[in-house]
Amino acid sequence: MRWHRCSTSPISSATSPSSLTAWATPRTVFDVPALKARQQDLEQLASQGDFWDDQKQAQLKMRQLDEVKDQLEQLAKWQASVFDAEATVELYGLEPDEELLAESNQSLQTLKADLDRWELERLLSGPYDKEGAVISINAGAGGTDAQDWALMLMRMYTRWAEDHGMKVSVDELSEGEEAGIKSCTIEIEGRYAYGYLRNEKGTHRLVRISPFNANDKRQTSFAGVEVMPQIDEDVKLDIPDKDLEITTSRSGGAGGQNVNKVETAVRILHIPTGLFVRCTQERSQLQNKEKAMALLMAKLLVIAQEQRASEIADIRGDIVEAAWGNQIRNYVFHPYQMVKDLRTQQETTDVQGVMDGDLDPFIQSLLHAGVDVAGGSSDD
Repeated sequence: MRWHRCSTSPISSATSPSSLTAWATPRTVFDVPALKARQQDLEQLASQGDFWDDQKQAQLKMRQLDEVKDQLEQLAKWQASVFDAEATVELYGLEPDEELLAESNQSLQTLKADLDRWELERLLSGPYDKEGAVISINAGAGGTDAQDWALMLMRMYTRWAEDHGMKVSVDELSEGEEAGIKSCTIEIEGRYAYGYLRNEKGTHRLVRISPFNANDKRQTSFAGVEVMPQIDEDVKLDIPDKDLEITTSRSGGAGGQNVNKVETAVRILHIPTGLFVRCTQERSQLQNKEKAMALLMAKLLVIAQEQRASEIADIRGDIVEAAWGNQIRNYVFHPYQMVKDLRTQQETTDVQGVMDGDLDPFIQSLLHAGVDVAGGSSDD
């Protein structure tokens, strides 16, 4: 099946029926027979009597089947939109109806948005791009302002995820003494969450009038963001026990009595690289340890990919050190309003929109430019 790009524009008196079917150049090709064959193979596999003997494999195959079905359903929906537009043009030629034309044009605008999103997802071809994301945020230079900035970033990513229909949960949160947070780790469950957000890794710089300064002076603050994929339980790395330092502590915060009285929080340090993770949100030490190990493995996998290391032992610890001053994005609240990504030069004056989760223009420009976690150093 061959699809072509649709040209649509807001409805006006100048809208013509021909604009509904102005498909200029080939957009992409969908291999529908292959998808249907894949669906048939998976359905036959699922019908076998011993299919559910291996629960994990069965669940994996069922997820793959659901994914194939979703793609075929989406294709059918898109094709129906095109057929409806063609029918509208034919009817308009017989009896002009501006209301029907406007309704069809709106349908095609939705189709265009769907296809744009589909095309963007074709750029997400990494081994973990389809997975959920784990985001760790750490306050950097800037004292209380930096801790407040870390909390603002946590809210920004949470808003982005919720706007995209994704689920957010907190694995670890360490509150600041006066305001904000020292660090947090959140998980975003949703298809392609890691692919969309992986380029958010780096140092984020805030410039504003400090609400914590009695003299209303301008303050520059930094926060570091790490992004890891939610890895499957079957993904295992050979990490020798001697390379791990595991410590426990009380979780603290607004947990239950068990959380505050028992050492349920777990911190795991990977000694060769200096990488560490901390998990506090589960109710038992064992659960937090399992979660922390999964987070550590995900972090090591990402660093191994970045450094093209074939073995975990080959990872160099110097590259994973926080690099304040090597920011990837500036958020300026004063003396003017501007958010600017230093890798693609994408910028906007809608600072409040960005802080409310409108990150898509930055995410899309990074993906289209092929930028992959490259830092900048400009002070603009």
